[in-house]
Amino acid sequence: MGTVEKDPVTGRHTTGHEWDGIRELNTPLPRWWVVVFWACVLWAIGYWVLMPTWPLRDDFTHGLLGYSSRGVLEQELALQRAERAAWRDRLVSLPIEAVEADPELLTYARAGGRIAFEENCAPCHGVGGVGAPGYPTLADDEWLWGGTLPEIEQTIKFGVRNSNPDSHQSEMPKFGADGILTPDQIEQVADYVLTLANRSPNPALPGAAIFAENCAVCHGEQGEGTPAVGAPPLNNQIWLYASKLTNQTPEVRAAEIRALVVRQVTRPSHGSMPAWSERLDPGTIRMLAVYVHTLGGGR
Repeated sequence: MGTVEKDPVTGRHTTGHEWDGIRELNTPLPRWWVVVFWACVLWAIGYWVLMPTWPLRDDFTHGLLGYSSRGVLEQELALQRAERAAWRDRLVSLPIEAVEADPELLTYARAGGRIAFEENCAPCHGVGGVGAPGYPTLADDEWLWGGTLPEIEQTIKFGVRNSNPDSHQSEMPKFGADGILTPDQIEQVADYVLTLANRSPNPALPGAAIFAENCAVCHGEQGEGTPAVGAPPLNNQIWLYASKLTNQTPEVRAAEIRALVVRQVTRPSHGSMPAWSERLDPGTIRMLAVYVHTLGGGR
């Protein structure tokens, strides 16, 4: 410990502290720093008084201004709802076909529908409606339950194979599991279905007669499908439960598809879709229908 004295170099007093011959200068804080410090103190005190600040046991101090960020958010949301009300009212009051005929309303519906789709539908149908094994592609022209605007809206509203009484309901028989067809007959039907998919049906195959007797009532005589009962067309290369791999060799892909057909005829898989009218408002459902219809498919 030293004594307080002036430093010969700077001319400032020391604090009297000394360590190994090094004396500590008593340098005051800059005036601007002191002013800013006390200004911050005064600002903090004013904030405590005016704004909600301190938590209490069952509440908090509300401040003299009574400000609430939650209240501001509610006001902003209410204003937003009021601004959108005109668009929403117009959207649900018109026939759904008229929505796409109105350029402004179509733009509004597509923008809102895209957001709703990404939040609710994309986990199953993929971003942009690209589909996944077991979940139909929505960006093409093939539709299990119809691809017109009213049909799409109906499917979104009530869904498929769920507890809603208005949902689409149909199931393919278990031709193999229930003994309707023998394993050999199922193999023959699969061979014939593959000729339909290749657009070269061969009525001379044994499976043609079996198909006509058991399958044509739903899938159509030429495998064109029946949207009224959700029976998919079989005269194309779109397979709901096949993998989406594109790097397979033609031989491997053909074997996969044949095994898929045999499995589906033996013990079919049946998908389900929720009734979105139980979760979403009519305006959002209508925007979803328009968005899906304009993805690239639709009828």
